[in-house]
Amino acid sequence: MPEERERGAGLRDLLSFAGPHRGTIILATALGLVGALAALAQPLLVGEVLKSVRTGGSVFQPAALLVALFVLDAAFSGFQGYLMGRTGEGVVFGVRRALVGRLLRMTVAEHDRRRTGDLLSRVGTDTTLLKAALAQSLTNIVVGVVVFVGAILLMALIDPLLLAVALACVAVATAVVLVVATRVREATEEAQERVGTLGAALERAIRAIRTVKIGRAEDREEEAISGEAGAAYEAGVRAAAYEALIGPATNVALQGSFVLVLGVGGARLASGDLALEDLVAFLLYLLYLVGPLVIVFSSFAELQQGLAAMGRIREVLESPVERSSGATPGPEHPAAPVARLDRVGFGYGPDRPVLNGVSFEVTGPGLTALVGPSGAGKSTVFSLLVRFYEADSGTVELNGTDVRQLPLNELRGRVAYVEQDAPVLAGTVRQNLLYANPDATGEDLNEVIGLANLHRFIEKLPNGLDTEVGDGGTLLSGGERQRIALARMLLCKPGLLLLDEVTSQLDAGNERALKETISKVTKRCAVVVIAHRLSTVVEAGKILLLDGGRLTAEGTHDELLENSPLYGTLVRTQMIEAEGLSNGDRSLKA
Repeated sequence: MPEERERGAGLRDLLSFAGPHRGTIILATALGLVGALAALAQPLLVGEVLKSVRTGGSVFQPAALLVALFVLDAAFSGFQGYLMGRTGEGVVFGVRRALVGRLLRMTVAEHDRRRTGDLLSRVGTDTTLLKAALAQSLTNIVVGVVVFVGAILLMALIDPLLLAVALACVAVATAVVLVVATRVREATEEAQERVGTLGAALERAIRAIRTVKIGRAEDREEEAISGEAGAAYEAGVRAAAYEALIGPATNVALQGSFVLVLGVGGARLASGDLALEDLVAFLLYLLYLVGPLVIVFSSFAELQQGLAAMGRIREVLESPVERSSGATPGPEHPAAPVARLDRVGFGYGPDRPVLNGVSFEVTGPGLTALVGPSGAGKSTVFSLLVRFYEADSGTVELNGTDVRQLPLNELRGRVAYVEQDAPVLAGTVRQNLLYANPDATGEDLNEVIGLANLHRFIEKLPNGLDTEVGDGGTLLSGGERQRIALARMLLCKPGLLLLDEVTSQLDAGNERALKETISKVTKRCAVVVIAHRLSTVVEAGKILLLDGGRLTAEGTHDELLENSPLYGTLVRTQMIEAEGLSNGDRSLKA
């Protein structure tokens, strides 16, 4: 692969985003070219005015035409600027939509690997750089090159010797700019990476703001985040320093060429080899080169920044997304277990094995508890059932069908998953409840509110179901957030409900209410709970004991106490005696 492709996206990748706006870009470029041609004709008309003055002819016609060209150039340039500005916003809109779509469909494994703040910076800062490259740089380069080439040709017609003098200086400026532009791109890539790191650090601290405050870590976090901001500042200054060299290098070269041309041209004028109007026209064209060259070189630097941003954007757009296998709903087998794992192996990497040969079945309706020491692989089992991850070996089945053969929408319609710290999204209680099933009826909504024992809670809210819950549900207690998350999943009417330590944030009263809810739900569907409290475990029809990534035992609470030393150890080490089974506040850390 060419080095340029390794360092970032190429120009072809950049242009692909402009595809839907090709017509507007062509029109804007055409307007710019017309304006450029009008500008190129102006020095010739100035020469005609001087010639008319020298020969005693009328200056009205060339002067009027010159004014008309001024107006035409200004009008076309203004309209071109509007079109390219609108196109730039359209490109950014399209890229942001593509990024958002990719981020939402990216695999959970990829999200776990990346920093959220860095991903957000690619949607914000990087797309803005892309807009500048597409909306301004490309068109400016095309128009600037046309003006430059046109001016060179006309200058060649006026006096080839003076042109050779001017081009020698321009060549020096071009060499400097090409070297500097490479440095601009490298510095911009580093600056964007630093901005992404800064965003990730700030996002981490804000998400954990309560922990930051209670840990008296404001000063430490400020120092750490300021350090990231300082690194971004230094990288940005380096990029700005390199970019700042382009304008002066161009101006010095052109001003030097102006002085040389003026000297050589003056000598040729004195010798009679060059007419005054031709020298004036040549000098005007030389001055006209300043603007296009500065624009071309500056736009080239902006293009390098856009290519650097494109590389980061393309990295996200090429990241792995979830595969939805199967074009039609998979078949259900009524006689098959609701869920089945057969010799399943899985690891988060070659050096991080989690599950090894795990096999079990979940039949429904009923309650199954999943217990074991920390790190045994309990939450990983849930992630495999909903295909957040895919098993490395063995099969995971739902109603007799391999989950890899089920369309994701169908799979996640059959299985509901309530996480340990299930998020409540900014918005109202109603919006949160309807989040997974926005087409649910009012009757269905009232039913799950009753199932989750939320009636009394909702009645106390100032606006009932339409009460705002705050960003991340900050206006709710942990228990309230947990019950809303459970009700949200119940509204999907799943065949399998996965509960990951849902009682961990509940007091005794809320736990009793949730146990009543689970008891009702187990009559409708299969429920698998990662058990945190013994009161939940003893009521399970089946308990699955995981240890070291293996299923070491299964049975009822009494059977495991009798037959599994590990299970007995878990109970004893958590200080839960047999006579204390009725105490729902005592915990089994599973």
